[in-house]
Amino acid sequence: MLDAITRLGGGVRSVVALTTSALPLLIIGGLFYAAVFVKAEPMVASLQAPTIERRDVFLGVVAPSADVLWAAGSYGKIVRSEDRGRTWALQQTPVAEHLQAIAAWDLQRAVVVGNRGVVLVTSNGGKDWREVDAPRSEVANKLMQVRAYGNGVAWAVGEVGAVLKTRDYGMSWSRALEEKDQAWNDVFLIGDHGWMVGEFGRIVTTRDGGESWQAVESPLKSSLMSVHFRDAVNGVSVGLSGAILVTADGGMTWREAPRVTREHLNCVIWDGVQWVAVGDKGVRVVGVADGSRWTGGRVSEQDLSWRTQLVRVGEGFLLAGANLALLDQGQLEIIGRE
Repeated sequence: MLDAITRLGGGVRSVVALTTSALPLLIIGGLFYAAVFVKAEPMVASLQAPTIERRDVFLGVVAPSADVLWAAGSYGKIVRSEDRGRTWALQQTPVAEHLQAIAAWDLQRAVVVGNRGVVLVTSNGGKDWREVDAPRSEVANKLMQVRAYGNGVAWAVGEVGAVLKTRDYGMSWSRALEEKDQAWNDVFLIGDHGWMVGEFGRIVTTRDGGESWQAVESPLKSSLMSVHFRDAVNGVSVGLSGAILVTADGGMTWREAPRVTREHLNCVIWDGVQWVAVGDKGVRVVGVADGSRWTGGRVSEQDLSWRTQLVRVGEGFLLAGANLALLDQGQLEIIGRE
């Protein structure tokens, strides 16, 4: 009996030893099977780029209402906000050219212009942007500014004397003036009265809605970048090296105001209370209603970004340039920056 138990015990020990010695082979075989025959499902998180990125440059802005804002800029990018800039949505465009300016007839219809003479229009709030044909030069075609007016009229200006007009909400365009070796940087109309400013300090005016334009004498030879009128007779134009021109007779004569900065000024508007101009290195200058007194400063002491345009949004401003920003009660919020 004892021998039988001893033999039985020896057999058990043999089975255990055999199983233990085979265990590494079983593990290796299982791993090999999994590697060859079992296909793991990839677990990759979906990464979505933010609507507005740090690298984005926005050159044009427009506010067709107190809540609805549009901005256009580098590489064909257009964004829109419907809550006064708190959130933004990206709108798809068919081009990759830099977009220089945007204008809107209402909440649904808008037009954008830019490099290579590109013109984009939308009739459904930007859900669809389409490129339309516009007259082009064989020399250069960058369109610098566009402004929209009633009854589907808009004016666009740019390089090589480009002055283009549409009467059908941007669907078709025609030249209002012949090409010339000079760029126009801005155009502004009130009723039948209008003004254009551009390179070499040149200024022209119209009294018949743009059917004809007449040159007026300018006290400057440097480029003027922006023009704005608060009524049919009182206007301001700003330009390079801090230049400020003021008129009180509908743009027939202009006087230069004392300079309060040497930085380039790229845009001027009448905000309902005062003149406000912005430009390079975060500069901002403000002027009284008759343009007789101006003070210089900055949009924000913490920001030196160059600015191309600003529009009034409620009690604050939306600014384009090196970035997109909201200025409200003296506080600057750069959109897309954490």
